[in-house]
Amino acid sequence: MKIAVVMGGYSDESVISLRSGQLILNHLNKDIHEVYEVHILNEGWYVKMGDQKSPINRADFSFENNGNTINFDVAINTIHGTPGEDGHLQSYWELIDLPYTGCGFYQSALTFSKRDTLSVLGKFDIPKANSVYVTKGQEIDGEKIAKTLGFPFFVKPNQSGSSLGVSMVKELSELDKALAFAFAEDKDILIESQLKGVEISVGVMKLNGNTRVLGITEIVSGNDFFDYEAKYLGKSEEITPARLSSEVSELVEQSAAKIYEALGMQGFSRIDFIVMNDIPHFIEINTNPGLSPQSIFPQQAAYANLNFSNLLENEIKLALERKPIWKK
Repeated sequence: MKIAVVMGGYSDESVISLRSGQLILNHLNKDIHEVYEVHILNEGWYVKMGDQKSPINRADFSFENNGNTINFDVAINTIHGTPGEDGHLQSYWELIDLPYTGCGFYQSALTFSKRDTLSVLGKFDIPKANSVYVTKGQEIDGEKIAKTLGFPFFVKPNQSGSSLGVSMVKELSELDKALAFAFAEDKDILIESQLKGVEISVGVMKLNGNTRVLGITEIVSGNDFFDYEAKYLGKSEEITPARLSSEVSELVEQSAAKIYEALGMQGFSRIDFIVMNDIPHFIEINTNPGLSPQSIFPQQAAYANLNFSNLLENEIKLALERKPIWKK
């Protein structure tokens, strides 16, 4: 098959996505697939072959190579942020009938909004932080927020990943700076109370028809929280398996599987929790988790003794089996 490994994106996460794409390129079986490196960036859409960049025809996601038109059989989506993690590319691929990995366009759009994800999961009795939602331009009463949530609290862009735009506010004087930092990423903001406990991240996927929890990783940040610097610049310690009791670990696995299924997920995902008083509290779900050498999901696959090349074949199989919504 002709496989497009799609990486990049339009957000600040594009650098991380390009690293994730390289890991996938390294693990795909070149004996049975023709593998192409596809970049979707602000500068354009193209297939990268050495120093050559061949433009993608957006009418059908094909490209020209030595006078021949190359059409892909499946796209492996590893874009973090827009347009690959918010449903835009998934909708486009559905319309042109190109199979793609990961969750569908609705799940992508839903989970890219922290507010909407929390709203849906609220119907499933999933423990979570207390929160306030604000939009750019509206009057923000800092004292009321502090009274509602207590100090410290977190200010987060509603639609952003890799902890971009996230701040911890320890006193009211820090709020304006945190709001400006978050509004630089998104016009909508989620402000959440701090959950004091053990931060963990849980890899989940569909494997052989079942929801499979790969492992639980404990995150010990060298900073105040697991921010961009801690995630990608070595300012954290990641411990797999997490140092939790067997009872709490089982509860975490059950909660992760419940969330994955409640949201109708497919493909690789990573679900973040804070374990407070032995209860896992949901933070967020990443539907295109990082796959760079520093990323947690590949570490958990190795811990579970799962061959990453086989996991990619599983993803391709699921992509080919899923019918576009307009064909159902």
